[in-house]
Amino acid sequence: MRLRIGSRGSQLALWQANHIATLLRGQGHDVGIEIIHTTGDKITDVALAKVGAKGMFTKEIEEALADERIDLAVHSLKDLPTELSSRFTVAAIPKREDPRDAFCSVKFKTVSDLPQGAQIGTSSLRREAQLRAIRPDLKVHPLRGNVDTRLRKLESGEYDAIILAHSGLRRLGKTDRVREVIPVSLMCPAAGQGALAIESRSGDEAVLAALKFLDDSSARAETECERALLAELGGGCQVPIGANATRKGAGLHLEAIVASPDGKVLLRESLDGDDPVALGKSAGEKLLSRGGAAVLEQVYGNQTAVPQQP
Repeated sequence: MRLRIGSRGSQLALWQANHIATLLRGQGHDVGIEIIHTTGDKITDVALAKVGAKGMFTKEIEEALADERIDLAVHSLKDLPTELSSRFTVAAIPKREDPRDAFCSVKFKTVSDLPQGAQIGTSSLRREAQLRAIRPDLKVHPLRGNVDTRLRKLESGEYDAIILAHSGLRRLGKTDRVREVIPVSLMCPAAGQGALAIESRSGDEAVLAALKFLDDSSARAETECERALLAELGGGCQVPIGANATRKGAGLHLEAIVASPDGKVLLRESLDGDDPVALGKSAGEKLLSRGGAAVLEQVYGNQTAVPQQP
């Protein structure tokens, strides 16, 4: 079967698309990759939390799916808005990479090792809020660009440390500067971090059947739980919300946080359950009732719109 994959053009996005293409070719399919430039790729000089474009890493790719220019899209799951149009479906969530964040530095081993007032780079409000909760003295600066660009800025001494997703560094084989994989108890990852989403058209039965083998039941249960929490809180990856679900026996254990951008308020919820969506929703409700609603209202009020992106 001939299959056309739509992907962003970044080094990591292409690694992900090629990885899925290789698995599909192993099943006997003829696979091509089409690079699609998204709104998020074109806006590189503004912190993502300030942009306010919902689906800015997926909109143009979904348009190509709708127009049948491609048959499937490979996304980082955390880029995908929690609400999909009924025209599309997440056909598969492959086996997940490490969802945690990585502390990268030339000189320092951990966040606690950083000197007073050290310069640290991250484009994520979620990471920034949790950093400020641990170390309010740090100077946190926006950091955009692909993985290579970010690492170059670290090497050149622009930052004392940067925080990146461990999964992307592992996929690209660029873990040399990882000094610490930050424990979930210190920095709760983004919902869906480390997971890929294979999106296709809802009614395209032949493509859905071809992609079925890629779906990993644990990855799907974990990420459905995390995204249910995100949906309940009405946020995306650019609001200070963290969620990490892991298998626990036959069920799941969920760690979740909501934080104020300055890190002065950090609410944490820890729950176990059997139904991924019900567990995520329940944790979201508890966080909202414990003060999360007020925190998020403040965040939404400071942004023209809240994007759903990393």
